[in-house]
Amino acid sequence: MDAIVMLKDDHKELERLFKKLSKDDLSVVPAICSTLTLHITVEEQVFFPEINKRADVEADDIAEVLQEHHLLKVLISEIRELQPDDIDYKAKAGVLSELARHHHEEEEEDLFPEVREQLGRKRLQEIGAKMEQFKADLAKG
Repeated sequence: MDAIVMLKDDHKELERLFKKLSKDDLSVVPAICSTLTLHITVEEQVFFPEINKRADVEADDIAEVLQEHHLLKVLISEIRELQPDDIDYKAKAGVLSELARHHHEEEEEDLFPEVREQLGRKRLQEIGAKMEQFKADLAKG
């Protein structure tokens, strides 16, 4: 599968969970945290190193993405320390949702089209295969 298609599919799955959260369904928060953590890990461990090797993407753009990832990881860590009935649980989950949505929008509107143009379909499929293997290896433990 194409790496960008795979990442966009993750974004769609997260958006589905965010919509449930926006209807006060706090039961989806653990799934949001797990899905987002895996998504960030794949981007940082496979996708970004691969595009850094082969695409001419502004270092500032990648630095901004990584800073947003850092903030998302901090929020996820804080949420995992809380219980659903804690006063900050819903608020932090809402902020996580807003930050992730903004982050995904920027990736899809700015970064992904640039990477697609520079790398092309074949290379993105090769990167996608590496991402799928990485996910499979993580699932094995």
